[in-house]
Amino acid sequence: MKRGLIIVAIIIGVVLLFIGYLNSTYNKAIALDEASKARWADVAAAYQRRADLIPNLVSTVKGAAANEKDILSSVTALRSGITQAKIPQDFDVIGKKINAAINLTIEAYPQIRSTENFQTFQAQLEGTENRINVAREDYNQSVNLYNTFIRGFITHTVLGIAGGNFEIKKGFEAAAGTEKAPEVKF
Repeated sequence: MKRGLIIVAIIIGVVLLFIGYLNSTYNKAIALDEASKARWADVAAAYQRRADLIPNLVSTVKGAAANEKDILSSVTALRSGITQAKIPQDFDVIGKKINAAINLTIEAYPQIRSTENFQTFQAQLEGTENRINVAREDYNQSVNLYNTFIRGFITHTVLGIAGGNFEIKKGFEAAAGTEKAPEVKF
């Protein structure tokens, strides 16, 4: 009788260990599946950041460059008018007569910032693409961990017994034609 109780206890212990292993394996597969979904969401967020940021940066840089072009054109036209003046009445800058005794013209050129704006745009563009690349790499690593786990012989068997629907995931694959760098046009 005592021997029968020991055998029953051993069987119950083995069954409990098996159920515990089944549970932990299933839960780990769920956790890895969710982690890969979260990494893909990070990729999507990086894409959204790019979609929101880049057109706004292009518009800002275009606007600043156009504004500076207008300012430089005006300064050039005014300078040309001053150097061609022959009589004191010709020295009229923005509606104010300048004393005819002036012998020296000092010009204050506006600071050109469009080059800085273009450099900032380039840095933002590079940073955005780097974020996207890191998110893709993290996603691929997460998919690799998940696929490796669910494809293991015992794990695959246990997940089959548990009735889980764990399918192999594909990592990030570039679309056809994306090996060519996109053009940014101003």
